[in-house]
Amino acid sequence: MLTRGELEKVAASRSQAEELLDQAGRHVATARLALEQDSIGAYQLLYDAARKSLCAILENQGLRASSRGGHIAVYEAVVAQLDPPLGKSLRPFDRMRRRRNEAEYPRPGAPRFTADDVRADIPKVEAILAIAATVLDEMQPF
Repeated sequence: MLTRGELEKVAASRSQAEELLDQAGRHVATARLALEQDSIGAYQLLYDAARKSLCAILENQGLRASSRGGHIAVYEAVVAQLDPPLGKSLRPFDRMRRRRNEAEYPRPGAPRFTADDVRADIPKVEAILAIAATVLDEMQPF
């Protein structure tokens, strides 16, 4: 992924990784508050919480997705390192990424977002956040 330009090396930063996890936690909390009034916005926050959790893992290692790699590179880089055994817990991210794209780039006839969509994915995002917090101590900078 580095060779293909999907990831780039940056200075490893535990403090930046922890800031991303703090932001992710706040995004989940805000999504809970907004899910009835603004289900699309709540879902986008929930997705961002998952993305920032995965980015925290890479940031701690001195890696960051490039504009060429984008959000999918974040997911693929983390899964490549953690699957097995944690791939099943990380898999919802890719589905959420595609679903969130439907909100950003809506198509006629696409399913509408509901509060239930947000509710269903909150535990999945919380699991991703917990994984990220746990592995920071275990993964070394590149």
